[in-house]
Amino acid sequence: MSQPLEEMIRVEGGRVLATLVRLTGDFQLAEDALQEAILLALQKWPRTGSPINPAAWLTTTARNKALDQIRRESRRPAKEEEAVRLLDAGPTEPPDGQDDRLRLLFTVCHPALSIDTRVALALRTIGGLTTTEIARAFLVPEPTMGQRISRAKQKIKSAHIPYRVPEDHELPDRLPAVLGAIYVIFTTGHHAPSGRLDARVDLSVEAIRLARLLVDLMPDVNECAGLLALLLATHARHRTRLDEFGGLVLLADQDRTEWDNASILEASSLLDAALRRRSAGPYQIQAAIACLHSAAPSYSTTDWEQIVELYQQLEHYLPTAVVRVNRAAAEAELSGPQRGLDLLATVEGAHRWHLWWSARADFLRRLNRTDEAGEAYRQALTCDMNDNDRRFLEGRLRDLATSADQAQRD
Repeated sequence: MSQPLEEMIRVEGGRVLATLVRLTGDFQLAEDALQEAILLALQKWPRTGSPINPAAWLTTTARNKALDQIRRESRRPAKEEEAVRLLDAGPTEPPDGQDDRLRLLFTVCHPALSIDTRVALALRTIGGLTTTEIARAFLVPEPTMGQRISRAKQKIKSAHIPYRVPEDHELPDRLPAVLGAIYVIFTTGHHAPSGRLDARVDLSVEAIRLARLLVDLMPDVNECAGLLALLLATHARHRTRLDEFGGLVLLADQDRTEWDNASILEASSLLDAALRRRSAGPYQIQAAIACLHSAAPSYSTTDWEQIVELYQQLEHYLPTAVVRVNRAAAEAELSGPQRGLDLLATVEGAHRWHLWWSARADFLRRLNRTDEAGEAYRQALTCDMNDNDRRFLEGRLRDLATSADQAQRD
């Protein structure tokens, strides 16, 4: 498949699937029909050229495929009625004007499902990630994730979970899972679990769009604004994260003149307005950290003391391995690598995560504990990661070996 065609289908897939789920009322049927439409597109489009509106073509084709399947399997009146409803569906735009992807997001984030399952299903349906990619993002075996997603789709069907944006009084209970799902969709696009680091940047753009819809839906909820601010401030740096050869560029070495200042200013404005309402939450805290990085004219002038304080506050809300590792990196900048190493030693359950090992390797390298640093880099390379992270760690390991050889010669 050519890269432009692959990218086009990937970007449009989540939108089309959301519409198909509304039309069919069946996750599995919608996914199967979309897959058939994609296979047909891959056969036709390279010869005929892609249509003017790829999403409309995929939706119409997939709807017809779903209708064909219903007719083949129809053995009772309910199936006949469903087929007629599909056949007579007419326009595919939702009648109430609400975005189908937001509707789908609230459906897969229903309280009847576990938190991890909601996020995984959101990545599968809206993000179009494979089960393998989602398993890597969650640091779990692929069969475990496959079973989790399959059970979730079956539960939505058997429990007749409604496909809609909840009423106002239902939103507070449903919102945390939706915010979490949007955040994971963004981070998967910002830092892809496999392939190129920026292979799924369309997911980051989609997550920002969904976050904007949430702010429109709930303008007075601070965490909605905090999430949008966090995504904007982080995405503002995405063009500078890889060099012209695809090499990873760390925050300290990025060209800050290439950052998206409009997004940074919008993020700061959203965050300031939310913080004035004096009801801070984890997304506002993370947004504040991202904005502090963006505001610093150089890496050396970053306000590490305030960032460390914010990470300490964040751990009260999110006592996770990811937060602790990021806090360790910040504390190492403020108080030295030994402080970072001590904090890493308190992290549980992160030994399958390459960034835990790479952080440990970096702290050990800075402490001139070369042999231990090399072993940590080798351990990191046994973990799943994207291609750019792997190349970076391999380069660090080679540099370490070269430095050790040079020291022996001297």
